Amino acid sequence: MYDFHRVKSVFEKEKRHIKSFRKVWILLKIFEGAVDEEEYKVEKQICNPYLPLDTYIPDAEPHIFGDRVYVFGSHDAEGGGCFCLLDYEAWSAPVDDLTDWRCEGTIYRADQCVHYCKERQDMYAPDVVRGKDGRYYLYYDLSGRGNHGFDGPISVAVCDTPAGKYEYYGDVKYADGRPMQRFIPFDPAVLNDNGRIYLTYGWGLGMDVHSFLLKPVMTKVMARIFHKSPEEIKGEEPQTILGANMVELEDDMLTVKSEPVRILEAKVNAPKGSALRKHSFYEGASLRKFGELYYFIYSSDVNHELCYATSKYPDRGFQYRGVLVSNGDIGIKGRKAKDRLAATGTNHGSIECINGQYYIFYHRLTHNTAFSRQGCAEPIVIEEDGTIKQVEMTSCGLNGKPLTAAGEYPAAICCNLTNGHMPHIRNVRKNKHAPNINHEEENRFIKDIENNTMIGYKYFDFKGITSIVIRYRGGEGVLEIMTEPGNPLAGIPLTASHSWKQSTEVCFRVTGVKPLYFVFRGRKKIDLLSFTLNSK
Repeated sequence: MYDFHRVKSVFEKEKRHIKSFRKVWILLKIFEGAVDEEEYKVEKQICNPYLPLDTYIPDAEPHIFGDRVYVFGSHDAEGGGCFCLLDYEAWSAPVDDLTDWRCEGTIYRADQCVHYCKERQDMYAPDVVRGKDGRYYLYYDLSGRGNHGFDGPISVAVCDTPAGKYEYYGDVKYADGRPMQRFIPFDPAVLNDNGRIYLTYGWGLGMDVHSFLLKPVMTKVMARIFHKSPEEIKGEEPQTILGANMVELEDDMLTVKSEPVRILEAKVNAPKGSALRKHSFYEGASLRKFGELYYFIYSSDVNHELCYATSKYPDRGFQYRGVLVSNGDIGIKGRKAKDRLAATGTNHGSIECINGQYYIFYHRLTHNTAFSRQGCAEPIVIEEDGTIKQVEMTSCGLNGKPLTAAGEYPAAICCNLTNGHMPHIRNVRKNKHAPNINHEEENRFIKDIENNTMIGYKYFDFKGITSIVIRYRGGEGVLEIMTEPGNPLAGIPLTASHSWKQSTEVCFRVTGVKPLYFVFRGRKKIDLLSFTLNSK
């Protein structure tokens, strides 16, 4: 029998990083003495979302510093309420083991900023860059509630380590000390390009306002929204204040070398009939460089997708190249928005090359709200001509290979969740009802699964005859099992239960790397907590 306190300490150390109930089961078996800790080797896996299921870090900017990859993002509250309610929390993993994420703790609090007040408390999407002096600089926008969301400035905090305790450093400014607030200072991101520091930022309305920007009444409306004087707004015409911008910083990491320049247009100025017009800049500006090309990653006015544009220069010449990922798989195999495979909404992220593999980091929505988002990632391929094909959402993400078809998995790692008419979730407290990832005390699960709802997991490596049991609660019916939509392999009978219940065991035969789909056929609704696979 193993020493209780030693096993308990192992469990406490690991529980925040557990991605599969299978690992919990093994730890308990070790405690019971049923298995030997050394003899029973667990294959480490990682699923989407790649952080623990009680963690909500959207707007990810991934960076490699030293031998670790760090993710810096905003921080949503579980269940929502509003965007970015919590202080900045960083996570990191070894570049050669993306299954081993650890929480670095709170790295910066909103109340550390000199602009913190009752009206200005929400810490929107940040980014971190290493300066020429070897220190790390955190760029952020302390956005306000109510009428203080877009009036800046862009602020900076500094630390000697990537994920230590940052301290307020100053605001991005002109040489004469004036705060740099040209255009819309929102969603800052930073690139250190061989010692030259480029700051990108901006915002764009997801609508065509070109025809009314010149009208006095609409200029007043825009002035009120963005806290600009009518003269400031008119002074940017015909360019407008909407779009993605870039400015180079001095070595002090605060002072701009010149006026910012426009690098990608919002819909207001995107050429009519162009591909950019259909996927114009909205928010989430992120500039990266791979090889000889600069990649500008951004959230488009379509909202659910991350797109990219490329140029040989950091400050001009960017051309729209395509969609990287959609959090509803819209666009994959020509899929239309009405056929989205998950509820869609705000998206934000960027690209990083980790241990030779490129990844796109993005986020998904939970709790039927836009205010409770979780980070996901998918491998991508940059072709010789610099293009990147859109990738689908998966459950295995950073794992590097399909998931093992054995052990217990949380239902909440699904990459597809649809009742056939999933909504695009707006930035309001009450959204259209739909099945969703949810939580109750310590459980994270799929809630409100109704008749004909499909739940998908991609991908598993099946070895032949496989058994499955699920843990569920709710109504009665059958949960069909399939690897191809519309082709059931077996069905799990479900009986009504108000509490979590384990189903009977059902077997099916599948060989090879396949997706796993569940389709519910039945009365009332069910909630799904987990499923357990075993090879026979």
